Amino acid sequence: MSLRINDIAPDFTADSTEGKISFHDWLGDSYGVIFSHPRDFTPVCTTEFGAVAQLVPEFEKRNTKVLGVSVDSVEDHQKWKNDIQQIAGTPANFAIIDDTSLNVAKAYDMLPAEFYLPQEGRTPADSATVRTVFIIGPDKKVRLTMTYPMSVGRNFAEIVRALDAVQKTDGVPLATPVNWLPGEDVIVALSLDDKAAEQKYGALDIKLPYLRYAKDPA
Repeated sequence: MSLRINDIAPDFTADSTEGKISFHDWLGDSYGVIFSHPRDFTPVCTTEFGAVAQLVPEFEKRNTKVLGVSVDSVEDHQKWKNDIQQIAGTPANFAIIDDTSLNVAKAYDMLPAEFYLPQEGRTPADSATVRTVFIIGPDKKVRLTMTYPMSVGRNFAEIVRALDAVQKTDGVPLATPVNWLPGEDVIVALSLDDKAAEQKYGALDIKLPYLRYAKDPA
C-alpha cells in the first residue's frame, strides 16, 4: 500500500554522497523533502537536480533538508554532480542516496506499475523510480506527496510553495486558499468561532459563512 498523509515515513539506512544516512536520525528536528528520479546522467533529471542545487539556500531558510533518491550508485552520483553543477552554475550541495537495492523505492512505493509485472520482458525503465516527492515533518510524518511520470519534469517552485503552505498550517487552525503564496491571506478553520478567530488572528474578511480570511500571521 502506498504511503498516506500522516503515515510515519519509513526509516532506512543508506549510503549517500554525504556518507551513510539513517533517515530519521539524519532528519532530526527538520522538515525533509525526499525526491526520486529515474536515473543519473539523464536529461530531465539533470535539469531537476540543477534546480534543487540552486534552491538549497531556500530550503535551509525553511529548516528543511533535501534528499535525492536514485537507483544508481554513490560513485555514479559523484560523477553526475559535475554535470549538475555545469547546468545549475552552483554545486549540488545536498545528499543523494544509493538505492541500487531498491529498498527505499519499495518502502516509499516509488516504482511504476510495470515493476510489479513478471520479470520476463521487463526493461530498465520499468524498474526505475518515477518522479515522486514527499514532504516529511519533524515528527517524521508524511505531510504531502506528489507523483509525476518519468517524462514530466517537476516544478520545484511549486514544491517550495507547497512546503511554505505545509509549514504555515502545521498544527494551527489555518488553511491556504488556491494559489496561495507567503504573505497572502489565509483561511481560518471553522474549529474557531468568529470571536475566537478574531482574538487570535485579528479582523476577519468573511466572504461566506464558511470562508473566512485573515492576514497571514508572520
